Amino acid sequence: NDTKELHCETVIISTGATAKYLGLESEQHYLKMGGGVSACAICDGFFYRNQEVVIVGAGDSACEEAHYLSKLCKKVTMLVRSEKFRASKIMEARVRKTENIEILMNHDTVEVLGDGQVVTGVKALNKTTNETFEIPSTGFFVAIGHKPNTDIFKDFITLDETGYIVNTPGSSKTNVEGVFVSGDAADHVYRQAITAAGTGCMAALDAERYLAGKE
Repeated sequence: NDTKELHCETVIISTGATAKYLGLESEQHYLKMGGGVSACAICDGFFYRNQEVVIVGAGDSACEEAHYLSKLCKKVTMLVRSEKFRASKIMEARVRKTENIEILMNHDTVEVLGDGQVVTGVKALNKTTNETFEIPSTGFFVAIGHKPNTDIFKDFITLDETGYIVNTPGSSKTNVEGVFVSGDAADHVYRQAITAAGTGCMAALDAERYLAGKE
């Protein structure tokens, strides 16, 4: 909050990334309740085995997560907000040929339905016909991207076009000597706790070696 100034010889940035959500009041309610809203199919998909779920998204990550869910769930309904995918042709073809994935193009999410504790369905809008309808579902997955928590560093650290910190390949080093990065602040591919912990170890070792080299 700009009231303290800390002095150090090395810094490890591990500010992570924040999942993007639609911002619906009902979505946020069940997200906080832990009752059926998630931004990570790989993390939470297991809880919906043999159930019906809805996923929102149109990119490679959305397709990958929908395909993953299809192996666990009875049915996966994929809501694509525009008239075409943003995903690669290969990923799009993969979900289209998966029998238990239903793809609804040009559809918006109106509301996440539930009993106050857990999700029971999703109200969707067909933007072509302007009709709303309900989709039975016990899980609602949002796969519309992540935003790395790196804005504070943009004037000093090299970021890529989406805001992730650019590190030297094979290390945790950034463009600033003595500054290292770990976890999702630099990782837009895996975004898992175990991979973040691994790069945290790398950053700790790199920082220790950097300090040792200054003695």
